[in-house]
Amino acid sequence: MTSITLHPNRDFSVLRRHPWIFSGAVSRVDGVPEAGESVQIISSDGTPLGTGAFSPESQIRVRMWSFDPAVAVDDAFVSDRIARAVGARAVFLGDGATNAFRLVNAEADGVPGLIADRYGDWIVCQFTTVGAERWKDVIVAALQRYFPCRGIYERSDVEARAHEGLPQKAGVLAGEPPPERIDIVENGCRYQVDVRAGHKTGFYLDQRDNRERIKRYANGCDVLNAFSYTGGFGIAAVAAGAASVTHVDLSAEALALAKSNTALNTCHVEESSFIQGNVFEVLRTFRDQGRSFDLVVLDPPKFAESKGSLMKASRGYKDINLLGIKLLRPGGVLATFSCSGLMTPELFHKVVADAAVDAKRDIQVITRLQQAEDHPEGLCFPEGLYLKGFLCRAG
Repeated sequence: MTSITLHPNRDFSVLRRHPWIFSGAVSRVDGVPEAGESVQIISSDGTPLGTGAFSPESQIRVRMWSFDPAVAVDDAFVSDRIARAVGARAVFLGDGATNAFRLVNAEADGVPGLIADRYGDWIVCQFTTVGAERWKDVIVAALQRYFPCRGIYERSDVEARAHEGLPQKAGVLAGEPPPERIDIVENGCRYQVDVRAGHKTGFYLDQRDNRERIKRYANGCDVLNAFSYTGGFGIAAVAAGAASVTHVDLSAEALALAKSNTALNTCHVEESSFIQGNVFEVLRTFRDQGRSFDLVVLDPPKFAESKGSLMKASRGYKDINLLGIKLLRPGGVLATFSCSGLMTPELFHKVVADAAVDAKRDIQVITRLQQAEDHPEGLCFPEGLYLKGFLCRAG
């Protein structure tokens, strides 16, 4: 097997079981490994540390498959990783109240670069690294074996692949192509999902637990669902008896699907409105009009794409939270999120606190929020905790 030797004092993260090895840690490459090929990792003193997937074009030069040097990375190894990940999701198969969830969550499930999401009778996959790409056929076969479905669809149309020297791809990998809209059920709420062109693999499955959590604060309330996408949080609020829900999003297509999703659910709401526009501008207009809400949900897209954009992103998060807090009625509840991996929980806390100070409002944190439990994080891989949030009450 081809091997990679690390510089002195650069093996600490591997010994701590962090799955990424950056290019600057590599001292020597013995052999000419292909993209995605498994390579042995060796410390500067010659100690074998494990096996990882080699990526010649990425700053993350190796993603670890195993920290056991004796383990062979072969078809059986990869299939077993898929089997374990799928088996860990058995808890979601019980009562039929939910049929959409994550089956494989990349590094956290020991398969770096692979996302596999279940939507009803289909599985949607993203392969974002050369290591996952190299084992695609084995992965698809394993998914079919351990989670039989009508079809597996690829949504590897993400910019992350460019960092690995990979082109974007989308299409059927196995079985039947998915319909234009897949009907799913989440905690009793019905949604239609566009897995071919929707955000991520079609729906924000990572917010499932948080959508369920806000229900307890929605009954009889006027709800603002900002950055609403296809209506997830607002429809959960409708199911809980909200008096009104105002969805705001930039995308007309997303709002059209939000309307369809609202109609799918039998819960009645006194008023449900859908406003297309820049969310910052719409919320400023609401502020100037003196509008207010009992429950405000702020679930913006990723603002920080790189370390260089983090300061600008922080200003954006502060501005939107300032607006959201100003729109809260006394005793109102704010659910606010950041899905930017570079935005640490500590920094996000500071940003929201600064917004509260500028708004001159006393805000208490009810609880801290994160991605749903089918999106686990590796304990030694803090980058896996990308979604963070707060559920707050205004004074």
